[in-house]
Amino acid sequence: MASYCKVLMIGNLTRDPQVSYTPNQTAVAELGIATNRKWTAQDGTQREDVCFCDLKAFGKQAETLGKYMSKGKPIFIEGRLCQDNWTAQDGTKRSKHYVTIENFQFLGGNDQQGGQRPAPQSQAPQGGFQQSPPADIDVPF
Repeated sequence: MASYCKVLMIGNLTRDPQVSYTPNQTAVAELGIATNRKWTAQDGTQREDVCFCDLKAFGKQAETLGKYMSKGKPIFIEGRLCQDNWTAQDGTKRSKHYVTIENFQFLGGNDQQGGQRPAPQSQAPQGGFQQSPPADIDVPF
């Protein structure tokens, strides 16, 4: 049976990225994102839900996020859902879900210092995809 796990999110960072390095010097960034959903209840009142999610990025992406992102900045991420499992000090089994970032895009235009943000850091998924058609192809829309 085939399986597929893809997460797409747009939101604001809830904290500054924390970048650390593994023993073999691979960068790991841990950060959080908040996404909002507005909706109208049956009684006509406007409601809003907020979802908080933990994220991890590795390698060059982790370093880029650590350098250019900070709490409150908007971001688009594409990734996969993962789970950490561990045994707590009291002996109970614990687990936590998070999203491993595969691609991301800075949102919101120029940064606060007036300079341009760097180009998006991403790795094309297996088989690759094009974000826009080549200029010489006639697009029917």
